[in-house]
Amino acid sequence: MLRDKNRSLLPVLIVAIGVALTVFLSGYLRGVMDDVTDINARFETGHVKIMTRSYAENKDQLPVDLAILGVDSLRNSLKKQFPEMAWESRMRFGGILDVPDASRNSRGQGPVLGMALDFLTPRTKEPERMNIPNAMVRGRMPQRLGEILVGEDFAQKLKIKMGDQVTHFGSTMSGSLSFKNFVVTGTVRFGMAAMDRGTILVDIRDAQTMLDMPDGTSEILGYATESAYQDAQMQSIATMFNALQNPQDEFAPVMQTLKQQNNLGELIDYSAKMSGFYVFIFVMAMAVVLWNTGLLGGVRRYKEFGIRLALGEFKGHMYRSLLLESVVVGVVGSVIGLFIGLSGVYYLQAYGLDISGMMENSAMLIPSVIRAKITPDLFVIGFIPGLLATTLGAMLSGIGIFKRQTASLFKELEV
Repeated sequence: MLRDKNRSLLPVLIVAIGVALTVFLSGYLRGVMDDVTDINARFETGHVKIMTRSYAENKDQLPVDLAILGVDSLRNSLKKQFPEMAWESRMRFGGILDVPDASRNSRGQGPVLGMALDFLTPRTKEPERMNIPNAMVRGRMPQRLGEILVGEDFAQKLKIKMGDQVTHFGSTMSGSLSFKNFVVTGTVRFGMAAMDRGTILVDIRDAQTMLDMPDGTSEILGYATESAYQDAQMQSIATMFNALQNPQDEFAPVMQTLKQQNNLGELIDYSAKMSGFYVFIFVMAMAVVLWNTGLLGGVRRYKEFGIRLALGEFKGHMYRSLLLESVVVGVVGSVIGLFIGLSGVYYLQAYGLDISGMMENSAMLIPSVIRAKITPDLFVIGFIPGLLATTLGAMLSGIGIFKRQTASLFKELEV
């Protein structure tokens, strides 16, 4: 390679470019999908989610009248049956938030999506799980009942200040009209348009009182305490739980895994297939290019092959030496491409790509800053296209060695 750069420079560059693109795209897809999965798990789906059967069928409508009752006894049972999981009650509800002026007349109103979680239990992990401390823009988190967090964008629109009293209008579990006053103690911005436009966060006890369901909740979310989401493990837990429930009771609880919600299963599977598809495409494209490069190199080295054959070298040995050259080229090109690709992945992992301008009207839980992710398998993926493509290209172009006729060697050597 060092003695004859014309023989190795172009193949090494081709391999490096292909490997760099493969590694970068694979790291990009993994980062995006991990972020989407993590955000949905933290804010909406959990690793598993328990709802009543009727609620699960109509969950987009947030039907609080179909919520789970007897939630305390159910959570205690879950903790005994699945101690490796953390179980948290969550509620989502709709309504209107009214902001009064100094004369107690309405200064402005707006529709809101309410989220209720456990703020006040000692050592609760719910605020950290939803990344609320880092999402705080102004003020502080609720420290007692009757306090509320408001989305920063919504607060700016209605000119809400810290300490302002606001009123939530909605409906209870029984269908009657509900009114409840809250004191705004802080604002949050999660970086997701679906959350920032009109979200309010309250303690789960306030929501239970407001919606007239003291021992009820819309959903119970389960999180694996020792690891990230593992579909096989979560599917096993869901199967065990659902087998104990009455399938004919519309208010019986049913457990769904993360992949069974919000079409995330199709999205995750599609991402995995696309990653494999990229590797396949780059291997085939580089193999064709390297084949042509090998053919051109073979024409240039035609006399060299002839001399080696004339000196008594076996065709099989020459063919194997050509393959060895291709392996060396593949390793060198893969190392260079791996370095370039991982550098790009690291940059996106550290700094990200801001797409907030594209997500202003999005209703999906997608981060506004896209980040790639470096994973151990990227080091393996980087060598797959490099070694396969160079070896395949050498195998195809090297076939010409076996077509050489010794009888024509002397005539070629005279030229």
